[in-house]
Amino acid sequence: MSTTTTFEQLYRETISSVVSIYVDPDQYRPGGTGSGFVYDADHVITNQHVVGNVEEVDLRFSDGSWGTGRVVGVDAHTDLAVIRIRNLPTDADPLPIAQRPPVSGVLVAALGNPMGLDGTITTGIVSGVNRSSPTGNGFTIPDTIQTDAAINPGNSGGPLVTLDGEVVGVNRAKAGENIGFAISAAVVTRVVPELIEHGRFRHPYLRIRTLDVSPTIAEANGLATPRGVLVVDSPLGPASAALRGCRRIRRVRGREVPVGGDVITGIDGHEIDTHENLQRYLLTETRPTDTIEIELLREGRATTEEVTLAERPDRATEPAAVHVQIE
Repeated sequence: MSTTTTFEQLYRETISSVVSIYVDPDQYRPGGTGSGFVYDADHVITNQHVVGNVEEVDLRFSDGSWGTGRVVGVDAHTDLAVIRIRNLPTDADPLPIAQRPPVSGVLVAALGNPMGLDGTITTGIVSGVNRSSPTGNGFTIPDTIQTDAAINPGNSGGPLVTLDGEVVGVNRAKAGENIGFAISAAVVTRVVPELIEHGRFRHPYLRIRTLDVSPTIAEANGLATPRGVLVVDSPLGPASAALRGCRRIRRVRGREVPVGGDVITGIDGHEIDTHENLQRYLLTETRPTDTIEIELLREGRATTEEVTLAERPDRATEPAAVHVQIE
């Protein structure tokens, strides 16, 4: 694909790679439509919530041709799905996946088929990065891209692209006026190859409840700097034996605050400032059975603990980590 400089050029060079996806109704859902895009010569990417539990979908391309695709892999916890299709139209080229995260302010376009309107482009900027997007099944997707490009019903699964035609995200949800979210290219790069090869993605498992260390949390726990993630408890997961949760409550600034737990400040040399950073690192940089070195503050002193990650149980309501918040 040549370097593009206008949205008009971008549309001409990418829209033939965008697909309309039609799901027939069954006993569990009424059916519906969504979007997708060509990932390689045999596969189309979309959202898991677009395809649900069906095995086959119909696809319509920008030239008006139709095809039938087989769903070969889904992951509800990142809301990604892969469809295998043979005999793609000759102009339906794979869209390149960005190798670097976008920066806030960069121009982007959301491509897809909102409200059943084929071949639609909406434009805007990257409004923010490293966001969390709830999936509705008790899990949140880290490292999502926030954009003000309009994302409406039917846009789900379509690409969010920069002016050079690189996919920086997979559109998935609208959260309010001028606020939409897309699954980041980093998550796509980690999850999609596993879905193609194995039909599923094995999530690393570190089940802990956490609080971001705000000034209130820092004051309650005697910390000099409001930084890191406080471990509230670790009841079940592989961190249970290694990490210490909070054991008491202290009232600070009129609020009850858990105190005494470990404060995670880094993993494998990478700084961890927030729960979002923790989730992103686990998803994009680790795998089940990896042993990670967690840097933490314990009773005010810096130390490290090694934790061997497990595979998160295959239950849609079992989160890899839970973030709680004090209002």
